[in-house]
Amino acid sequence: MKEQPFALAAIRGSYRHFSEKEKKIADYVLNDPKNIIHLTINQISDELGLAESTIFRFCQRIGFKGFQAFKISLAAEVVAPLKDIHEKIEEGDSVERVTEKVFRSNIKTLEDTLQIADAEAMEQAVDAVMDARRIEFFGNGGSAVIAMDGCHKFIRLGLQVSINLDAHMQLMAASQLQQGDVAIVISHSGSTNDVLDVLRILKEKGVTIVCVTNFGKSPLSKDADIALYTSSEETDFRSEALSSRIAQLSLIDALYTNLMIARGEEGKKALQSMREAMSQKRL
Repeated sequence: MKEQPFALAAIRGSYRHFSEKEKKIADYVLNDPKNIIHLTINQISDELGLAESTIFRFCQRIGFKGFQAFKISLAAEVVAPLKDIHEKIEEGDSVERVTEKVFRSNIKTLEDTLQIADAEAMEQAVDAVMDARRIEFFGNGGSAVIAMDGCHKFIRLGLQVSINLDAHMQLMAASQLQQGDVAIVISHSGSTNDVLDVLRILKEKGVTIVCVTNFGKSPLSKDADIALYTSSEETDFRSEALSSRIAQLSLIDALYTNLMIARGEEGKKALQSMREAMSQKRL
């Protein structure tokens, strides 16, 4: 059974995709989460001037069955909370302090991403890749680095995997894929033009799409067959896309490790063959 996400992490991860009414609810919760657990949905409705159904749908949108399930999760977080390690970087901070805050921000991104991790989606991704005729990685900008890392890892599995970094070449590569192939698309926002252009072609070709993207609704997460989500917060000096990279890498690592286990002896033989080939490069 899929575990529900932590309430505050779910809200922060989805915030940029919320409507104005949803942001009003989100702000109300984030500003005083301890107060929310003592209120009824009717009281919050009166306080915000919103319909109870709007609040109920908000809870469902971020992964809960309803308002009560949302309150239970929220209570677990605020009654015995983890230490808040996501501190805002200030201009007057020392080099040592900035370095510490960056590390702690990355740690929190990993913790928040783990909280919303979907084991079922990971299992589906493993099964899809295991059955694939061919795997193609897609990513642009900062996500291209993650896609390259993924391709580098998957070659060790002995799978037919490739990547193109040029946007035009990506469209050409997508046009050559077919049903039975898997495209792993990495995009923090899930809504850039280059991603949507590739996405359209992949859908037309019937390719199975696995996406790695930030938690929340986006064109990519909506059209992907399987979605693996990250959760990260934006600060004055670091964008969400920057802090999410370590979470994206970790999701790819988790997928790779699960695939290596699933492939058993085939995976071990492929890895050994790669190591023998690379040994020629060592002195």
